[in-house]
Amino acid sequence: MKKEILGLISTNQVVVISGETGCGKTTQVAQFILDDAIQCGNGSLCRIACTQPRRISAISVAERVAIERGEQCGGGSVGYQIRLESRLPRSRGSIIYCTTGVLQRWLVSDPFLKSTSHVIIDEIHERDLMSDFLLIIIRDLLPRRPDLKLVLMSATLNAEIFSTYFGKCPMLHIPGFTYPVKEFYIEEIIEMTRWHGPKWQKYTRRKSPYKDRRAQKIGIGDEAEEEEEEVKWRNYIGSIRNRFHGSTIETMENMDLDQIDFDLAVKLIQHICLNMEAGAILVFMPGWEDISKLHENLKRTLPSDKCLLIPLHSLMPTANQRQVFDRPPLGVRKIVIATNIAETSITIDDVVFVVDCGKVKEKSYDASRKISCLMPVWISTASSRQRRGRAGRVQPGYCFHLFTQLQAQSFIDYQLPEMLRTPLEELCLQIKILKLGMVREFLSKALQPPEPLAVQNALDVLAQLNALDTKENLTPLGYHLASLPVDPRIGKMILFGAILSCLDPVLTVASTLGFREPFVYPLDKKKLADKVRTRLAGDSHSDHIAVLNAYRGWEAASRHGNASTYCWENFLSTQTLKMLSNMKCQFARLLYDSGFLKSSDPKEPSANHNADNIKLVKAILCAGLYPNVARIEHHDKLKRPPRLFTQEDGKVALHPKSVNVEVTAFQNDWLIYHQKIKSSKVFIHDSTVIAPFPLLFFGGSISMHVEQGHGQGHETIAVDNFIKFRSPKRIANLVKDLRRELDTLLERKISQPSLKLSAGQDSCPGSALLTAIIELITSEESVNWKRRRAVEQMEHERRQRR
Repeated sequence: MKKEILGLISTNQVVVISGETGCGKTTQVAQFILDDAIQCGNGSLCRIACTQPRRISAISVAERVAIERGEQCGGGSVGYQIRLESRLPRSRGSIIYCTTGVLQRWLVSDPFLKSTSHVIIDEIHERDLMSDFLLIIIRDLLPRRPDLKLVLMSATLNAEIFSTYFGKCPMLHIPGFTYPVKEFYIEEIIEMTRWHGPKWQKYTRRKSPYKDRRAQKIGIGDEAEEEEEEVKWRNYIGSIRNRFHGSTIETMENMDLDQIDFDLAVKLIQHICLNMEAGAILVFMPGWEDISKLHENLKRTLPSDKCLLIPLHSLMPTANQRQVFDRPPLGVRKIVIATNIAETSITIDDVVFVVDCGKVKEKSYDASRKISCLMPVWISTASSRQRRGRAGRVQPGYCFHLFTQLQAQSFIDYQLPEMLRTPLEELCLQIKILKLGMVREFLSKALQPPEPLAVQNALDVLAQLNALDTKENLTPLGYHLASLPVDPRIGKMILFGAILSCLDPVLTVASTLGFREPFVYPLDKKKLADKVRTRLAGDSHSDHIAVLNAYRGWEAASRHGNASTYCWENFLSTQTLKMLSNMKCQFARLLYDSGFLKSSDPKEPSANHNADNIKLVKAILCAGLYPNVARIEHHDKLKRPPRLFTQEDGKVALHPKSVNVEVTAFQNDWLIYHQKIKSSKVFIHDSTVIAPFPLLFFGGSISMHVEQGHGQGHETIAVDNFIKFRSPKRIANLVKDLRRELDTLLERKISQPSLKLSAGQDSCPGSALLTAIIELITSEESVNWKRRRAVEQMEHERRQRR
């Protein structure tokens, strides 16, 4: 089909190519274009950018193509670029595989993509946020770049929606060859393995997959629908009763078929290893915790000399991810336990068996309640088809579904686009830094635009962060936040860490929030791991400080040559810690490029005068995480943990892994957190108990009013009319004045990154102000407004400035 593909691309500006995973479109189409250009004498004018939604696919495809072309990856005609890592090809006559985020970054400095002749957006069927974003940008760009060619590639047959979006552009389907795949559903798996499950399992009402998704979003179920589903279930059981043993039917009726049964998964994999032919097994699980759980169970069950277990997750270091492509030694069976990363993004050639749990971890966003939900949900029919197809690459294969045919019939056709189920703050900043116009107008041009309330919520958050002004223009802070590849709240935290000379510890926490925490939780040692985490937090009452202390301990252990022992004893992932270190260096480099640092070293001395001031670290966390604040309401009986409330949700709960979850009394009445996620209830993740002054100096707008019933001389000072403190009038006025002066000083610094600004250095503008505020934050142990020394110094400094 090479001739047909090149003909369509030659005569059309936009082409949509669909083809089953493994048909070769990702590796071959770009090579067809480059080789044709070279043959026509235009090779030096050809520079192809092929985007991938995941890091591992960008790397693995580039390496595969380089091998096919008989060259090293990087330096020749093929290379890749991802966050934190790159092997760039030559500048002309080349193919570069990159993540969608990398291409978006190019657009900041090269808005017309003048250095690119062809853009290939691969895996568009996944409908990830950045791919849909790029579609809007490039559709608007095409009339201004009539020489630019766009190729959209999809692994599913729903290409019409993309063709329509680009004015009915031509479509081409590449037929792929796969061997037949025999399918088994859970009733057949139970019968085959003779598994009966624990005797104590009880029957629970089953829900349709569609209803699962709907209920998790709106939080309710419909009784009539439940009754209808129950009738379907009874009819289904009746229709299969004569085909299976009574014990199989009894087991099914006693199982909760809406949950993954890990015992059955282990039994099935054992059955394959003992009774079926050679070939790798690919197991699909929703997330890292599920992968870890199954991995541990299989380690205890399968012989290590006969089975090679490989977990695969998008956040794993790339060196670990690469081993999934290697063939195991003769007589050893490879078992890959993966998320949906193995669905279409990569191809593992030796897979013969697929075990599909039927679930995927999907983030959704309730715009009305401003809650993100990250929960396992049933996959789509398209995903189920993709997973099955992974088994027929090298020979006839087998797909084992850990769900019933009845459940499969209720799957939605395609997954909901990410743009419709995620917060939009980062996207809004990218729209502004790329000068793409007003956010609402721009997003209305999306393939499937997000709901207006979700857009408004994002704009409100950015205004609250002072990233956008009242006319939706980027502020100096917003400009710098847009240049950091991280959630804007975390970006603000990083900038304030640099400005307040507390950079290294803040970068550690920020990297953790932007990537993942380094703690691991072995199934048989969860309680011990929790104790270690609590010990690392000390008396800080902070999940963030626990991570910071864990990281600092690893750094110290590395200097003494015992990092592995330290990680083992403290339940830490060495690979995650290394990735966090790399991220810190990347953030420091970006700060250096922006003029905030003298060097690209996270430990730059001038940016770390206050690195050991934990209370200032917590204040800077407050600057980034605000308005994510919960009120602590203590019980009369201090033996019980206090209740927590947020302004939007009312009562919430700490996540069970938090170091604060069993604390019965806190010194302060407020707590900041990274995010809240709704599952069985609304949980807040990554929390830190915070004192009043950080909220007053780094929170929202301050207002004051006279307090009734407390006599003269006292006022209530409030942050956004939600967080309220009773204070002597003199101190309340002083805090309000200092907050105004601090805001002005920080705005100057952000507008002029090279401006010298440091507490304790008299030659620097604002030094006295920063010194007073930092001392006040540092000396504050509780809600106590009579810290005389700090207050007197603040008044003295204010009089001096006047």
